[in-house]
Amino acid sequence: MDEMKTTMSTKYDPKETEAKWYPYWVNNGFFEAKPEEEKDPFTIVIPPPNVTGRLHLGHAWDVTLQDILIRAKRMQGYDALWLPGMDHAGIATQAKVEGKLKEGGKSRHDLGRETFLEKSWEWKEEYAEFIREQWGKMGLSLDYSRERFTLDQGLSEAVREVFVRLYEKGLIYRGEYIINWDPATQTALSDIEVEYEEVKGALYHMKYPLVDGEGYIEVATTRPETMLGDTGVAVHPDDERYQHLVGKKVILPIIGREIEIVADEYVDMEFGSGAVKMTPAHDPNDFELGNRHQLDRVLVLDESGVMNENAGPYQGLDRFECRKQIVSDLQNDEVLFNIEEHVHAVGHSERSGAVVEPYLSTQWFVHMQPLADQAIKQQQSEDNVNFVPDRFEKTYLHWLENIRDWCISRQLWWGHRIPAWYHKETGELYVGRTAPEDKENWQQDDDVLDTWFSSALWPFSTMGWPDEGAEDFNRYYPTNVLVTGYDIIFFWVSRMIFQGIEFTERRPFEDVLIHGLVRDAEGRKMSKSLGNGVDPMDVIDQYGADALRFLLATGTTPGNDLRFHWEKVEANWNFGNKIWNASRFALMNMDGLKPEEVDISGEKTIADRWILTRLQETIEHVTRLMDRYEFGEVGRTLYNFIWDDVCDWYIEMAKLPLYGEDEEAKATTRSVLAYVFDRTMRLLHPFMPFITEEIWQHLPHEGDSIVVAAWPESSEELKDEEAVKDMELLKQVIHTVRNTRAEMEVPPSRPIKLQIQAATDDTLACLKRGEDYLDRFCYPETLTLDTKIDPPEKAVSHVLSGAELYMPLEGLIDVEAEVERLRKEKEKLDKEVERVQKKLSNEGFVSKAPAHVVEEERSKERDYIDKREKVIARLVDLSS
Repeated sequence: MDEMKTTMSTKYDPKETEAKWYPYWVNNGFFEAKPEEEKDPFTIVIPPPNVTGRLHLGHAWDVTLQDILIRAKRMQGYDALWLPGMDHAGIATQAKVEGKLKEGGKSRHDLGRETFLEKSWEWKEEYAEFIREQWGKMGLSLDYSRERFTLDQGLSEAVREVFVRLYEKGLIYRGEYIINWDPATQTALSDIEVEYEEVKGALYHMKYPLVDGEGYIEVATTRPETMLGDTGVAVHPDDERYQHLVGKKVILPIIGREIEIVADEYVDMEFGSGAVKMTPAHDPNDFELGNRHQLDRVLVLDESGVMNENAGPYQGLDRFECRKQIVSDLQNDEVLFNIEEHVHAVGHSERSGAVVEPYLSTQWFVHMQPLADQAIKQQQSEDNVNFVPDRFEKTYLHWLENIRDWCISRQLWWGHRIPAWYHKETGELYVGRTAPEDKENWQQDDDVLDTWFSSALWPFSTMGWPDEGAEDFNRYYPTNVLVTGYDIIFFWVSRMIFQGIEFTERRPFEDVLIHGLVRDAEGRKMSKSLGNGVDPMDVIDQYGADALRFLLATGTTPGNDLRFHWEKVEANWNFGNKIWNASRFALMNMDGLKPEEVDISGEKTIADRWILTRLQETIEHVTRLMDRYEFGEVGRTLYNFIWDDVCDWYIEMAKLPLYGEDEEAKATTRSVLAYVFDRTMRLLHPFMPFITEEIWQHLPHEGDSIVVAAWPESSEELKDEEAVKDMELLKQVIHTVRNTRAEMEVPPSRPIKLQIQAATDDTLACLKRGEDYLDRFCYPETLTLDTKIDPPEKAVSHVLSGAELYMPLEGLIDVEAEVERLRKEKEKLDKEVERVQKKLSNEGFVSKAPAHVVEEERSKERDYIDKREKVIARLVDLSS
């Protein structure tokens, strides 16, 4: 960088500050991980955003937490790698590209597979650049030299390797099963891609007549259009109502097909009529039941949700239009005799929103039980994955313990094409890492893999696996922490864990830090329909990235949702402005101080020693809380230290020596200012990287950037408990005087008489050591400090810890008002004494609570009683 500047702009401008530093960081390679023997690695892989659009506030929150972690670890001396990348997002991206084609009156079939994929890659490149721009505006310290994409060559190789290995172990198979089918996108969905919504529907009760003319059997359905595919009726073998009918046949209305009545223990005798119609091609339970009884599977819908040739007179109708027509026809035929209102959960595609159809289809599946068993076993070992908060481990394990096979094939073109080929003449199946040599006689499977199949490999496929000799794989895997939302524990987190264990025999990450969802100020989920969404780039344009980041990082506790408030963003901008102005003051008084001239070994004031002690405490608290992912508490700690201790107190007190005549005192205070601001900017840097870099570059410093500056370490030598004790009393006195002046409407410019009676000689010594500060900030005409003072008449008094303060303000106060204030103070102290004494009289508390906790309560009791006695004494004085 250029030579250090000692002056800063009079006004903090986030746009100007943020625009210049990101290119500097990236171009100088500060974010790139560089393997060094003396440094331990620390790795995070970014949850790859979909190349379907721009980043939203949820993404901004997620990446802010990661950036805080990686910046702190880099400063703490780790070889920190934050690996960026993006996901091809099969269904979502294909839908976007097809939508764009539709605007021009074309479909993917008009283009053909190869041309359509070219268009998809063009989309990817366009939106990947948008995402990189947004990452830059957020200030993310990503190692772009290692950026990956789930469809790049290396990751594609990893996907094929995993598929083939699982297939060879018998864990991937192809079969005809009932799957979740999205008629809108015309592709299969895995169970967790289906969202269930409570819908007001109906239960349709029908009579199926017996073939022998001896009556009928009653059945019910919520989807009457699927009855056209019925191939049986089931009853419970112990149901005496139907035992004589087992083996007989009924006539399927409208179609006229004869279907058999079978007995199966699956049937619930208590539900409805106790008889169940079976549609093995359109219901997962009926599919299993039909297999047991060798029932035919008759599909009555095509892939677009339209009735097919097996639907008889309803062929060509949309499924919901068919429902209306068939209900009317069944009523006319007196088959449908009752329609009952019925609220039930209906599956919808999370991508398209279409009602999902249980559909008989030949698909590829992963046999999940062995993989789930491995993951559960791993979680019981010392090498388990640590969930933060730990309650989410139960969520993860519950899913594994109730696992179902995973449908991994998708009827799409954009994605990893399944590495399976079929012989054109014999139909023989070949699965391999590469195509068969005799290519012209083989046809590759048209389907692609579920997006989550490749995303599940992200922590190790991005590191060079399956080449187990890859340098990055051996150094940076397993990763240290994954940051993600609780909404994708099933989708992604669980799959990364069982694939990591299966293929690397190690957990893919040590910790999983779970956060919630960003909601609006009223607690509602952000959505287009509500119109309450907030674009993070709009927030940055208005208030800067640092203000947004500080809100996202400190707005909630781990695992919980975050409410977005514009007012809080503005408050964080004000915080940045406060830091800016305080830094300007410090710099203006450093007089061009050079790094080698910073020397805090000289004789220091009480304020110097106090702020250095508070700094050491803050370093310790922040470092400890960061390691526990308690970013909200880190933010609160830093905010209070910077705003209260540094700005409101230390800077004001530093003006005494800075504006005084003692050159040695000036030099020491300048050095303390430089030291404190340097360390404070480093602590704050992971949260607010732009403003801290700008300020740090103006401070006396060594090195090219705060990004690679060392994390502050606490020094026991700089702690001074006496200074802390002195300052707390002095602050209490100054604060009390200021408040009293405000209450009495006495301006600071108007001198007062101030008398302070110390309870002990030690307290008196403390007050005398800080006499200069009391003169400067209390503006007394006379200041009396002693252990024995005759309380003046008609004076405002305050009881402090270890001292009593008197302010004779003759002619300036309303005695009756002061008496009323003291009475209220007494009532307040009465309640505190009662509360603490009640607690101490509780034998359970005294016997079970730690000794230091009990002693703290006893100390409070003594303090409250002492204050109350002094308040009573003052009431007596004023009332006499």
